[in-house]
Amino acid sequence: MAIRQGLLALLSMGPRYGYQLRTEFEASTGATWPLNIGQVYTTLSRLERDGLVAPGEQDDQGRVVYSITEAGRAELERWLSTPVTQSDRPRDELVIKLAMAVTARADVRPVIQAQRTATMRTLQELVRAKRVNGAGAAQLLVLESMIFQAEAEQRWLDHCEAVLTASPQTQETQA
Repeated sequence: MAIRQGLLALLSMGPRYGYQLRTEFEASTGATWPLNIGQVYTTLSRLERDGLVAPGEQDDQGRVVYSITEAGRAELERWLSTPVTQSDRPRDELVIKLAMAVTARADVRPVIQAQRTATMRTLQELVRAKRVNGAGAAQLLVLESMIFQAEAEQRWLDHCEAVLTASPQTQETQA
C-alpha cells in the first residue's frame, strides 16, 4: 500500500506529526491523492504496531511526533527497490465497464464517447495545472504521469472503438 510506504519515506527525512505527514504527502503527489487525517493516524498506528515507526514525546501543542525505526528504513528500502507489477495496481474500472457492456451486448459507442470526452477534459486540466503550477519535481512527476496515462487512455479508447466497429458480434448488437 503506497500510503504506508509514502509515510515512511516522509519520516525518513526526519520526525513528523500526523498533520505534517498529511500535508507533505499531498504536496508530494500534487494534491492528486488527498488523505484523510484519520487515514494518516490509522496508518501510523499500524506502522507503530509493526515496529516501523516509534512515537516520541508530545510537543508543546500536544502533537505526537513519529520517527522511522531501522525496521522502517529497511521496509522503505525494500519498497523502493521492488518494481511495481500489474497485480499491485487496482483493477481498472473502465476496462471492466467496457467488457461488461460488450458481454451484455450493449451499444458500447456511447460509453466510449462519454469516456473519451471526460478523459480529454481531464487531460486539459492536467496540462493547465502543469503550466500554472509552480510544482516541485515530485509534483511535476505525478502530473506528467497522469498526463501520460490520460493520453494512453485516449489511444486505448480509439483502439477499442476500431476493434468493436470491426467485430461481427458488435455489428449484430447494433443491427
